[in-house]
Amino acid sequence: MAAEVRSELELRLPSDLPHREAVIEGAARHLELIEATNRQFNLTRITSPSDAVIKHVLDSVLPWRLFREARHVLDAGSGAGFPGIPLSLALPQVRFTLAESVQKKARFIQSAVEALGLRNVEVLPVRAEDYLKSASPDILTARAVAPVERAVALFGAAMRKGTRLLLYKGPDADAEIGDAARELIKARARASVAMRYELPEGLGSRTVVEVTSSAPGAAAGSR
Repeated sequence: MAAEVRSELELRLPSDLPHREAVIEGAARHLELIEATNRQFNLTRITSPSDAVIKHVLDSVLPWRLFREARHVLDAGSGAGFPGIPLSLALPQVRFTLAESVQKKARFIQSAVEALGLRNVEVLPVRAEDYLKSASPDILTARAVAPVERAVALFGAAMRKGTRLLLYKGPDADAEIGDAARELIKARARASVAMRYELPEGLGSRTVVEVTSSAPGAAAGSR
């Protein structure tokens, strides 16, 4: 699988991706670790090299420009380390905190971070909303963790302190934003589509939804 994964990464990752070679090497190792761990407990149902590269790595890094100016990014419910690990490889100047409350998954992410030597990544076996009680990252991101409405309810307090939400969504993002209208008003927040993109091989449409506080005096996120 290793050779196939590297070949797919070379083929699929955009040519203008920062630190592209480091992303290829690190992502290949990350996927190898996932494959080995999947024999013991299920980290992901995506097992083919092509699907893993496209649905996990490529999907994670395509919106990299939205993260490049951040100082500190929180990946909420990181699962097997997506999108946090691929983004951290592409953006080594950004500090990433990967929060995963499922202990087995958190231990796997920690082992992957150590194997990859990622000095800009911290792994915490906690719920993101608990971590946010004492931290104010610039950006909170998540893939398929909760509908926009639920995310606004969970992270409204963090947004009022200046944290922006960048949520990876599928093709129904506009409907999710509509469904969240009441919660957005309650939280004094606004949601919009920051980016849309198509995954290759017909593997789906993706949307990144940005949610920010519209409350007066919302502070900028801090380290």
